[in-house]
Amino acid sequence: MRADGVGRSPAGRPRTSARTNSPDRTSSPDRTGPSDRAGSGDRAGSSDRAGSARAARTLRVTTRNASFQQWSALLTNRTKRQRAGEFLVQGVRPISVAVQRGWPVHALLHPDGVPLSRWARDLLDQTTGSRVAVAPDLLRELGGKNEDQPELVAVLGLPADRLDRIPVGPDALVVVFDRPTTPGNIGTLVRSADAFGAAGLVVVGHAADPYDPRAVRASTGSLFAIPVVRTGSHRDVLDWVTGLRGRGLPVQVLGTDEDGEVEIAEHDLTGPTVLLVGNETAGLSAAWRQSCDRMLRIPIAGSASSLNAATAGTVALYEAARQRRARPAPPG
Repeated sequence: MRADGVGRSPAGRPRTSARTNSPDRTSSPDRTGPSDRAGSGDRAGSSDRAGSARAARTLRVTTRNASFQQWSALLTNRTKRQRAGEFLVQGVRPISVAVQRGWPVHALLHPDGVPLSRWARDLLDQTTGSRVAVAPDLLRELGGKNEDQPELVAVLGLPADRLDRIPVGPDALVVVFDRPTTPGNIGTLVRSADAFGAAGLVVVGHAADPYDPRAVRASTGSLFAIPVVRTGSHRDVLDWVTGLRGRGLPVQVLGTDEDGEVEIAEHDLTGPTVLLVGNETAGLSAAWRQSCDRMLRIPIAGSASSLNAATAGTVALYEAARQRRARPAPPG
């Protein structure tokens, strides 16, 4: 498989942007008067108090102030994402999964003066991050889709890039993406890894950023469901594998390539496995090829010379999942 596929061919929680740069002003408290709440019962009173508390901690951004500029930079500037320790998340499902999985929500941005859905109100109730009312036209810029008005945009904290975040055991399946250049391919492969039971995904080398909004969107929330770790060199992964083997886990490192020595369906993928997917153009690096226990190929037909890298990785993940489902259950 070539680069484009297989076949022929820092510590401590970062500061919240909204807190770091003062928005325009604090919004007015809940305008429902005491007479409107009288006699509504304990439940209504509790709800009103919660609403008042939310309103009291709501900040407002109506101009392109320092806060807005920082959030805008998180959309396009990897260095600023890393420096701030934050990234933006757009879309109902990705935000919902992030909250459900307990990711640190630094701020939730919503359109100022626009009625919110039950989903948005519930998320604002559930999270402890800053609540920021943003002018609708400004929030639309942060939403990533010019034709849509997002209800919420979330500012989340970046996780640590540690390989020990990935759970390993006798059935561990870990995907390594070698120097991917396209954020959408990262997100797509993260989604497939989640769907087919992988324990995590590692992005190696000089690569696109899995926290680029395009990668986050392509993952459709799976980025928040499995660990995704960035590492600078293949050596980091191999050292990690060596440590696992030293603890008695017989991890196999398998590469994918158009000239692989065996078809992927003929190789046993049921044990602990690190599965390598190459760069979209150049495939796996020479260092990775030399480190593989075996090189596998995905047979293809037709006029296609190769598969897209994320597609090839998805096929390999499906085959691993198929074999694991088909193996006999242990006796007893």
